[in-house]
Amino acid sequence: MLQKIEGIVIRTSDYGETNKVVTIYTREKGKLAFMARGAKKPNSRLSSVTQPFTHGSFLVQSGSGLGTLQQGEMMTSMRHIREDLLMSAHAAYMAELLDKSTEEKKPNPYLYELFEQCLHYLNEGYDAEVITAIFEMKMLQVIGLHPELSGCAHCGSREGRFAFSIRENGFLCHRCFEVDPYLLPLSQAAIKLLRLFYFFDLKRLGDIKVKEETKKELRTAISLYYDEYSGIYLKSRRFLDQMERMQSFLMNKEQEED
Repeated sequence: MLQKIEGIVIRTSDYGETNKVVTIYTREKGKLAFMARGAKKPNSRLSSVTQPFTHGSFLVQSGSGLGTLQQGEMMTSMRHIREDLLMSAHAAYMAELLDKSTEEKKPNPYLYELFEQCLHYLNEGYDAEVITAIFEMKMLQVIGLHPELSGCAHCGSREGRFAFSIRENGFLCHRCFEVDPYLLPLSQAAIKLLRLFYFFDLKRLGDIKVKEETKKELRTAISLYYDEYSGIYLKSRRFLDQMERMQSFLMNKEQEED
């Protein structure tokens, strides 16, 4: 049966010399995989629309097994993402996190819109680290994780200074710091952003600027939390970490030369 779907390419894998298996996250039907015959040929009409992160309208033929991608029309190429290696690494990480966190044919319009909006922000030049951190915090609810970020996980207080406790699954106020000797003493700026990223509506994101030291705090806290609770381990995360370390090294070297 032929049908038209809107979606974003989140993964491709080679199949034989000329074909691809393309995984598309769709608004209406969730995650779906299709055979794209001849898509590896440079002159194929499917070559451009099966590139990672492509947002498009696709004509597909579904069956009892793997469906077939017949045609595609690009809605947004996400060209700026693909032209920037670091930005591509962030987008690949978000796509893999989405892929590993979802089952096939389970629609989630909220998740589709979240992923689409994050890719558009990346493509428009927003801070990639900030957008990735927001996506990670929003994905916690999708995975089924619910850290206590509205107040103290131990006493419930919403006033005072806070730190982040992996063991206690959320914030601890200064009166309860002794509950977890291994808590993360984050800056109050990082605490505020963790809470904001988890709760706020992404569509309301304005021109947000975050200091480098605060972004490092966010990355540490979020990574430790995912490692402890999610059970998800991603190859793209290791590559992204390597890219960020390389970028940091080059920036430091340029500053020393100046």
